Amino acid sequence: MTTQIAICVAIFLFMIISLALNKLPMGVTACSALLLLVLTHCVEAKDALGNFGNANVIIIVGMFVIGEALSRTSLITNITHAIRKATGGNFQLAYRGILILAVIITSVLTSPMVSYAIVFPILDSICDEFGVSRSKVQFPLAIVCVACCAILPFGFAISEAAVFDGLMETYGFTQHFTALDFTRGRWPMIIVVLIWAFFLAQKFTPEEPLVPIASMSSKKEERKPLTKTQDMIGGIIFAATILGLIFNAKIGIAAWVIVLSGCMLNIIFGVISSKDAIRAMPIDIGMMFVGANAMASALVNTGAAALIGDKIAAFLGTNPSNWMLSIIFFIVPFVLTQFMQNQGVMNIFAPICLLTCSAIGADPRGLLVLICAGSLTAFMTPSATGAIPMMMGAGGYTIKSLAKMGWLIAVLLTIFYIPFITIVMPAF
Repeated sequence: MTTQIAICVAIFLFMIISLALNKLPMGVTACSALLLLVLTHCVEAKDALGNFGNANVIIIVGMFVIGEALSRTSLITNITHAIRKATGGNFQLAYRGILILAVIITSVLTSPMVSYAIVFPILDSICDEFGVSRSKVQFPLAIVCVACCAILPFGFAISEAAVFDGLMETYGFTQHFTALDFTRGRWPMIIVVLIWAFFLAQKFTPEEPLVPIASMSSKKEERKPLTKTQDMIGGIIFAATILGLIFNAKIGIAAWVIVLSGCMLNIIFGVISSKDAIRAMPIDIGMMFVGANAMASALVNTGAAALIGDKIAAFLGTNPSNWMLSIIFFIVPFVLTQFMQNQGVMNIFAPICLLTCSAIGADPRGLLVLICAGSLTAFMTPSATGAIPMMMGAGGYTIKSLAKMGWLIAVLLTIFYIPFITIVMPAF
């Protein structure tokens, strides 16, 4: 281990311990870690600065502004009244309907964060309509968006299958990887995740927010009513933003541009004031994501991630069993993705998997599915995907509460994934 890796690991441990203790604001801890990484040359200053302009940060912060603007319009009121009427005033039925909608949306789109950004304002409104604390349900909604991504053969499953198939061809494999391989190896997990979210998740979520929800404070203040024109424009802006996020790849406009445009249009047309827009922004959550991104980059830049990969390859040897391969290529990505972006972990471990399988004559497809599954079962920290810090802001959660709320579903998915994929898609 080099000195640079040791320094990076030490800063990483400081960040994790400080976030767990929750004595400092999460954004302060994350940005302090970022400064230490720059001062110790674990990341370049220009790269660290680039994290403040990260597209995901804009989407995380911007969607709270759009959600706050939506809450002022009659559109969201009409939606929630319609849901109340359709469910006969049964909150649990409405909540479960939103979860099923989340499964559909996360299957079609290529980002769990964008999927969550679309559905969480609707669930916010339903909670307010039924008088239910948002902290009871925002966590399971986010987990459905993350854990059910890339199971059905659409959206992210298609794009990631193309990446895996290209890598297999590069490393000389004759088999091909398709989006249906994700479905074949992961389809029962939709049932597992939904059963947990329907019946168990709310037993672990807090009764009230553990930290203030920024958008809730403005609801306590007197609001100037919107004119009919502003009300109509606010609804149109929200609908256009959602459609833009769903079809952004087809229309060629980046998701962050669509979200930022929605924010600006809401302010320009007076749906929300600039003061209220700033108040709705979860700055602490945004800064936490900035610091987490810098830490993930440092783990890669210093060689810490590569060192882990080399140790795994050496540990497996030349004659590992099906079960050993499955356990390693699920558990290690699962652990690492708590601290790195899930896409980055997939990109790191796919070549390691392929090199290992090439050396021992194994079929890598099931192991690639396990790598993807492990990377999408990581939600104990805000580093894996932007959906987690966004959810923390929406539900008023702390870092410490993530483990308390998420341990059961993480254990369930681990228990189900490893045996199922090992049997259905064995390496030998």
